[in-house]
Amino acid sequence: MASIIIIAVVLVLDVLAFVLAIGAERRRSYAYVSVDSNARGYCVYSSDASTAYGVSALLLLLAAQAVAMVATRCFCCGRALSPGRRRAWSGICFIVCWVTFVIAELCLLAGSVRNAYHTKYTTLFSKGPPQCAMLRKGVFAAGAAFTFLTALFTELHYLFYARARDAADVPPPIVGGIGMTRM
Repeated sequence: MASIIIIAVVLVLDVLAFVLAIGAERRRSYAYVSVDSNARGYCVYSSDASTAYGVSALLLLLAAQAVAMVATRCFCCGRALSPGRRRAWSGICFIVCWVTFVIAELCLLAGSVRNAYHTKYTTLFSKGPPQCAMLRKGVFAAGAAFTFLTALFTELHYLFYARARDAADVPPPIVGGIGMTRM
């Protein structure tokens, strides 16, 4: 039977990571150009809170994935599961949850690093408007979307894994008068 505690811990960590990733998208840094006393342009940035939100979401998502993988013994270690649909779906969800996890972590990491990067000075008289380095809109939102998908597939993987593990514990019925041991 699936452990309610494992399901709850993984779900809470994933939901917190999702909320922090959305918060990082909403609070990402914006910049404007100001002029100093030497007529040089410099970039002034708004709050840098989204970098902390992004890193926090990254760490919470990592913790949730670690809890789920320890509980399922990373799907490849431990005793064998019973063959069938549940083991197959658990394997599919395992692969998909790892793919979405890696994409979510990369989005959150890249967004946090790029949001923390600040251009100090810029030229005012070059062709075109002065450029200040800013994070592109939607990077943290993509991380949040893949965090949601990771949460979904991790929970499904754990549920299918638990059912396949429980089915492997049940001995087959004895048919006839001669009992055979399980191989």
